[in-house]
Amino acid sequence: MDGKFTRKARYVANGNKTEPPTAQIYASVVSRDSVRIALLYAALNNLDVLSCDVTNAYLNADCREKIWVQAGPEFGEDEGLVMIIKKALYGLKSSGASWRNMISQTMKDAGYSNTYADPDVWRRRAVKSDGTHYYELILV
Repeated sequence: MDGKFTRKARYVANGNKTEPPTAQIYASVVSRDSVRIALLYAALNNLDVLSCDVTNAYLNADCREKIWVQAGPEFGEDEGLVMIIKKALYGLKSSGASWRNMISQTMKDAGYSNTYADPDVWRRRAVKSDGTHYYELILV
């Protein structure tokens, strides 16, 4: 676009109307057993357990395909214009995999490595203030 498009809207793609992607679209989820083991590990080592939610998680990842959409009535005077989706949207078939790839790269950049048993459990060696070594675990 020419830069004049500044509206902010929540947009959900009709993934059921798009062609099936040629790339892998599977996005895994941490297993229940991994969550239980991580909580046990924290309890046995007197570690804090924190949780968070990534707001609009998919919108943090770039869209892997070039998808063209037509602006709907919620875009006001820009209704009918053709747009290219740049960020993964809820409803696209590949959005989960795009977000998974993005969070994996972010974890690697932060020094974490995923475990062999569960690729959604990330760990990084750390040291407590008393000098004891432990692993920081992040479950995605």
